[in-house]
Amino acid sequence: MMWAITLLLFSAAARAAIPNAMLRGMPSLPNLSAPERPVTSPNGTALPPIKTVYYFDQLIDHNNPGLGTFQQRYWMNWEFYEPGGPIILMTPGEVDAELHQGYVINGSINGLIAQQQKGAAILIEHRFFGSSNPYDNLTSQSLALLTIEQVIDDLVYFATTANLPMAGGDAVKPGQAPWILIGGSYPGALTSWTMVNKPGIFWAGYASSAVVETITDYYGYFTPILEYMPQNCSSDVEAVISYLDWMYAVNDTAGIRMLKEAFGLGGLAHVDDFASALQFNLFDWQSLQPYIGPGAIFFEFCDALEVKDGVNAGPEGWGLENAIYSWGNFWNTTYYQYVCEDQDVETCLGTYNASESYWTNTTVNNANRSWFWMVCNQVGFYQVGPPKGQPAIVSRILQPIYEGRQCVNMFPQAFSYPPEPTTAETNIMYAGWDVYIPRLFFANGLRDPWREATVSAEELFKLNTTVMPIYEGDGFHISDMITENGIHDPSIAAVQEAALMYMKEWLAEWKPSA
Repeated sequence: MMWAITLLLFSAAARAAIPNAMLRGMPSLPNLSAPERPVTSPNGTALPPIKTVYYFDQLIDHNNPGLGTFQQRYWMNWEFYEPGGPIILMTPGEVDAELHQGYVINGSINGLIAQQQKGAAILIEHRFFGSSNPYDNLTSQSLALLTIEQVIDDLVYFATTANLPMAGGDAVKPGQAPWILIGGSYPGALTSWTMVNKPGIFWAGYASSAVVETITDYYGYFTPILEYMPQNCSSDVEAVISYLDWMYAVNDTAGIRMLKEAFGLGGLAHVDDFASALQFNLFDWQSLQPYIGPGAIFFEFCDALEVKDGVNAGPEGWGLENAIYSWGNFWNTTYYQYVCEDQDVETCLGTYNASESYWTNTTVNNANRSWFWMVCNQVGFYQVGPPKGQPAIVSRILQPIYEGRQCVNMFPQAFSYPPEPTTAETNIMYAGWDVYIPRLFFANGLRDPWREATVSAEELFKLNTTVMPIYEGDGFHISDMITENGIHDPSIAAVQEAALMYMKEWLAEWKPSA
C-alpha cells in the first residue's frame, strides 16, 4: 500500500548528550525512510531506486559567485511524472536529508500531490547539514554563510538552473513547468519566506507547521502541551515547577539540593541546568503522532506521575509530595538511562563547561551545531518559562540569557557575550505572521508545540481564504505531511484532501511563460 513506509521518529535516546534541552525540541521533520522496491514510470520504464543520490553544484555564496560551488545532495522520484506535470521541491531543513527520502513517495503529502498531478518530487539537502557543506568544517567563519537568505537563494538557484536526471529534465525550469515548494516546520517557514522574498519562481506552496514568526523568548512552545496533555499530569508538573521556582526566589539552596537529589540529579552544579533537564519530558510531546499509542515515552512519564496502586489521579493530580517522588523515581528508574545512557550527569545535562567536545567539535554533519547557529543569529525560539501570572509547566528560572550563554559556549569566536537574535529583522524581511501570498496553503495541528509561531497562533485570528488557505487538524507537529496520519485521524485527512483540491485548482491555472 502507498503508506507502507518505515517511519522513524527521533527518540531522546537517539539524541543523547544534548545538554541544551532546546535542541531536543527543534522545529524539525520526523524521519521518513523510503522502502526498497522497484520503481517504474507510467509507461513501465524502470527508474533508478528512490535512494539514488544526485548532486547539484550549488553556489557557496550567492553574493559572491566567484567563491565557487559545493556539492549539494538531492533525491528525486518521477514514477508518477508525465510531461506537463509539476516539479515538487522540498528541503527537510536542519537534518541529514538521507533519513528523509520517504518525502518523495506517496507516503507523504509531497508524493500524494505528485501522484495526483503527475508530477516529480525532489528532496534537496539544506546547506551545512548532512553531507552538503560549502566547507569541510562548522567553524563560525564557515557558518557565516548559513543564513536564511543564502538558503532561499539555494532553492531558487536549484529551481532555475538544475538539469534534472529524468528524461526532459533540462526543460522543466520555472516558466517551462510549474514548481511547487513544500516544507514542514522550519522548512515550512522557508516555503513562506521564499515565496515572499523571491516571488514568481514557485507557482504554489505547501507549508506545514510553518514557524513563520521568529520569536526570541518562545515560551509559547509549551502552551499547546499544557492545553492537551492529561490535566492531572499538568497539575502535578505545575506543582513541582512552582515549588522549584519558589525555592529559587527565596534562595533555599538546601531545598533545591534535596529536589535535585530526588531526581538523581544532585551532581548538576547549576540550578538552571536542573530546570532545563525537567523540560526534557515535555519535549517528548513533539514526537507524538496520531498513529502512536499510549506506550509513547511522554505518556509513560504521565502514567508514572498519575497512576498509583492502579488508580488514576483526578484532574488536580496527586499533589506536590507524590509528584516529586513519582517524577523523581521515573528519572531514577527509566528516564536518566533513556536520555544520558552511560554519561555522568554533568557531561550529559550540564551547560557550563565550555571545553566539552559538545561545544568545541566543528566537524561537519553536526545538525545541532548548525541549527544552533541559526537560533543564535536569526530565529531565536528560546524555549523558556512563561511570564508571571501564566500557568507554568516550565521553570521561570529559564530565561533567554540561559540559551544566549550557550551561544557563547558554542561560538566564542562570534559572540563575546550572549547575542540577541535578530528576530524582528527576520520578521520584517520575510513577513512573519503578516504573510499574504497567493497559492500558499498552510496546514497546522492544534496539538503542535510550534503552533504559536505559525499562522494558527491562538491570538492571531488570521483568516482562511481561498487565495491563501489555512487549514487546521487535530494533529501534532507536521502530522498532515504523513499520509498514514490521515488514516488514523479524519481531521488530518480533511486537511490533506483540501490541499490536494487546491493544488489541482491552482495547477490548472498555470500557463508557461518560457
